[in-house]
Amino acid sequence: MLLSELKSTLDKINTVKFVLPDGSLIPQHFHVTEVGQIEKKFIDCGGVVRKEAVINFQLYTAEDFDHRLDVQKFKSLLDLSQKALLLDDLEIEVEYQTDTIGKYGLGFDNSRFFLISTSTTCLAKDQCRIPESKITSNQCKPNSGCR
Repeated sequence: MLLSELKSTLDKINTVKFVLPDGSLIPQHFHVTEVGQIEKKFIDCGGVVRKEAVINFQLYTAEDFDHRLDVQKFKSLLDLSQKALLLDDLEIEVEYQTDTIGKYGLGFDNSRFFLISTSTTCLAKDQCRIPESKITSNQCKPNSGCR
């Protein structure tokens, strides 16, 4: 979901609810503790220099049970962030604390936002000499021919 899509969606709903990939709701007393644009420059295992950028916000749940982030306050925070930080209209990445800080994509299902699990992958599959079947099946074991 792009930042513009998130803001447009907020215009159409009355409450902000987030659902984890396992179907459980993030408690209603969550906070959005930060909003920003994260830019990453890196080199993949094939030697290709790459750049990525996302809009990132962090959800945090504390013992503040009376806290509720309403739609207007969330939209105001996004508007302020966009103006102050000159945010681009990029894909949203959401951070949320589980057993570690998880990074998720963001979707919407007509009434709730849902966090989409993300995963790693080899960006230079043609360079790393791992057969595609072993990349997708995650069966690259010692002495299996993977390098």
